[in-house]
Amino acid sequence: MAALARTTVAMRTLAPSLAVLALAAAAHAEPVAGTADAVLSANKAAMAGTPSSGALHALYAWRGAGLTGTETQDADLAAGAFVDAQEAGQIRQGSGFDTKIPWMRDVSGANTPEQGGDKQELAIDDAYRRANRWWTPGRGGAAIAYLGRTLREGRLDDHLLVKPPGGKPFDAWFDANTHFLVEIDEDDGFFHARVLYRDWRPEQGAPMAHQITNDPGQGPESYEYLTLKSAAVGPPRPLDAYACPTEPPPGGRIEDGSASVTLPFRLLNNHIYVQAKVNGQGPFNFIVDSGGHTLISPTLVKRLGLKSVGQFQTNGAGEGHSSSGFVEIGDIALGAAHLRDQVGFATEIYDPSIEGVSVDGMVGFELIRRFATRIDYGAQTITFTDPARFRPTDAGDPVPFLFYDHLPQIRGFIADLPARLDIDTGSRSEIDVTAPFVAAHSLQTRFTPGVITVTGWGVGGKVSSYVARLPSLTLGDQTIDAPIADLDSAKGGAFSDPNMDGNIGGGVLQRFVVTLDYAHQTLWLKPLAPPPTDAGTFDRAGMWINAGPDGYVVVEVTPGGPADQSGVTVGDVIMTLDGRPAHPADLSAARTHLRASPPGSKVTLQVRHAGDDRQIVVTLRDQI
Repeated sequence: MAALARTTVAMRTLAPSLAVLALAAAAHAEPVAGTADAVLSANKAAMAGTPSSGALHALYAWRGAGLTGTETQDADLAAGAFVDAQEAGQIRQGSGFDTKIPWMRDVSGANTPEQGGDKQELAIDDAYRRANRWWTPGRGGAAIAYLGRTLREGRLDDHLLVKPPGGKPFDAWFDANTHFLVEIDEDDGFFHARVLYRDWRPEQGAPMAHQITNDPGQGPESYEYLTLKSAAVGPPRPLDAYACPTEPPPGGRIEDGSASVTLPFRLLNNHIYVQAKVNGQGPFNFIVDSGGHTLISPTLVKRLGLKSVGQFQTNGAGEGHSSSGFVEIGDIALGAAHLRDQVGFATEIYDPSIEGVSVDGMVGFELIRRFATRIDYGAQTITFTDPARFRPTDAGDPVPFLFYDHLPQIRGFIADLPARLDIDTGSRSEIDVTAPFVAAHSLQTRFTPGVITVTGWGVGGKVSSYVARLPSLTLGDQTIDAPIADLDSAKGGAFSDPNMDGNIGGGVLQRFVVTLDYAHQTLWLKPLAPPPTDAGTFDRAGMWINAGPDGYVVVEVTPGGPADQSGVTVGDVIMTLDGRPAHPADLSAARTHLRASPPGSKVTLQVRHAGDDRQIVVTLRDQI
């Protein structure tokens, strides 16, 4: 998730509406004023004529993300199973739930089961509402509480808190005068989402909201608007009609019918860089990021004469966000492996100052979803294989995973604590532990000594963390001793998500040959012997440097750290490091040098600040 400095861009676009029909519930006894029973009894009466069985098909005009199109919603009114589909030109995506496994259809056309994070709980809530299960005896097993009547937007609303069995709590607001549903509030990932229902009128003999606004929690610019065009209820369909389609995703192929292709890569800042051609032009510098999507920089979009349409927000590790648009791409070629006829995202990826090299694009979930992908960090090669012909011979230990959005999520341990861990080749860190998990287990006081410092940059901006050393980290049958952990306290962004506990990045993954088999939801880990020399090391200089036109720019200094004690200040430009010119292309090597050189080593910096040059000697030491 997904932020490019430590994790990935978390795309939140074209989110499906949370309900089709109004919410209502069954009363156990005679309703009493000021109770959940009274509110829901009144709502049920207002919704007279709503069918309790059959297959609903509703068509909406849809507007959002700078685009216009349609959304169809199909639902089983008895079971709550559903399939929603959106279309705006070439932009198509959707989601579904057959009452067992939720799934998504992303803009690349891949259908993927979604059972990680809070996806199963959200789907159960959605099905509960669509089936009006609280009209059944016992309210479908849900716990429902009346929280009072409030004046909102000049209207008195009754407020209920609802927790379906197997789901998560959500808020439901009903107009105290008309008794129609006006709003659903629910935490979705690390966002607080809302759905607003307006303009209740009869449709096929039953009241339906003709205007629905989806607020995915990223501000008014991300709102989506639905206007009901038609609705009809037909005979029920089998529940497997709502199941995740099983055909392989389109658009992935290897030239000449080969089973696999192997390419070299460069490992810079623990990021995997490959050469890619786009629509036959290039090569260009692309990152392979299991936590990311198909991204194209605006510079490359312009150079290739592509067109970006729409506008939406992307979020990542930092607490900020950036704007993106959709772009149609005919072909992305990594050697003989091709990703064809794709819809990608036009967005800024990295400023060259952050990585030291220009970043033209990214390939991630959409590519790895179509090829079994083997990353040999030791040999620095990456192999793409047709999933139907993939055999995990000599792949190492298997670790099953579930999908949480586009990320593989495994079960493991942070020290002795069970944890849900996302696998993210686009993160430079060893492990980022999320703020809710850190707070729940008091990890910043449990694991000492530690240091608060900048640990990266992402879509959300600068990322700072409390960094400490864990006793151990366990992934499947593999245990890593004394890894470096970024213990987050973020109040926004991907690392504020309570539905994952840690994000495993390149700092840990570089110890293995890593194979990602998305078709069979399995991660394979084969340890490298010996492990990389910089595995388990952390910045011994106490400063963060980015590339500038004249050298490495010091953008953060850890108070009391080695650089601070030697007189290095923010804004200093390092002209030479141990006598070597500070070239942007060597930024990754310079960071590794400051991290992996033995404690006690003396590093000589030629520094320029406000036009004055001086020499500074920094004595490296362990900060944690």
